[in-house]
Amino acid sequence: MGAATALELARRGFHVLAGVRRDSDGTALRAAGIEPVILDITNADHIAALAARVTGDPEGRPLRALVNNAGIPGAGPVEVTPLDQWRRIFEVNLFGHVATTQALIPALVRSRGRIVNISSVNGKLSMAGYGPYASSKHAMEAMSDALRTELAPTGVQVVVVEPGGVKTEMAGHGLAGLTGLATGMTPEQNARYGDLVQALPSHVAAFTEAGVTADVAARTIAKAVTDRRPRTRYTIGATAGFLISASRLLPDRLLDRMTISDLRKHYPAGSRG
Repeated sequence: MGAATALELARRGFHVLAGVRRDSDGTALRAAGIEPVILDITNADHIAALAARVTGDPEGRPLRALVNNAGIPGAGPVEVTPLDQWRRIFEVNLFGHVATTQALIPALVRSRGRIVNISSVNGKLSMAGYGPYASSKHAMEAMSDALRTELAPTGVQVVVVEPGGVKTEMAGHGLAGLTGLATGMTPEQNARYGDLVQALPSHVAAFTEAGVTADVAARTIAKAVTDRRPRTRYTIGATAGFLISASRLLPDRLLDRMTISDLRKHYPAGSRG
């Protein structure tokens, strides 16, 4: 989704600094208007180098927008997901974005630019098995709301984008640790969560497959960057719009029953759920 957004913004005439983890990741992005920059948002030196690159732009171009798109998934029941995994998810999905934003706010204030934070439908709606990831996205939403009001007097606008399912490889990467999680559970924990842990890969796959392409998502993100009077939030995909509306309108217990019912479709055959 990040690569597709970089290409879409370049197509619209922006010079894009596209953060990548390795030089090889930037090969496909080396097109007119796209400049790959080595960036791990949990690395303070990388962030400092990015800020210096922005401030010292050889052509004196202002920073028009920061799109905080980096993220890692994470699935598992709250009780059995190791704390170091929780911390890693928050380090990337929240703290890394805060650090990058802090470093670039001075440049954005000078240009009266824009910050676009990529959240998720899980930033509004959580459910069994999605606690670690959803918690980080809820925090991203709260940080964005505070930042929006703090920066309003400066002319810097803060926008949140909430995707639903997007057909990328990210979801599959986040499920790789579930096998180890399952084998590490006690018999009592397995009785509580075994069926849920088995259901999560199928549930994530179905949600992703029903989602939009990265190119479709990129067009919405580009709209959040370029709209003259942007909304405070944009959703991506009909499913995201429906679920976020449901999370606002339905009582918690009814919403719980709805999400549990959807998860149970993916439980192992013969499971009591």
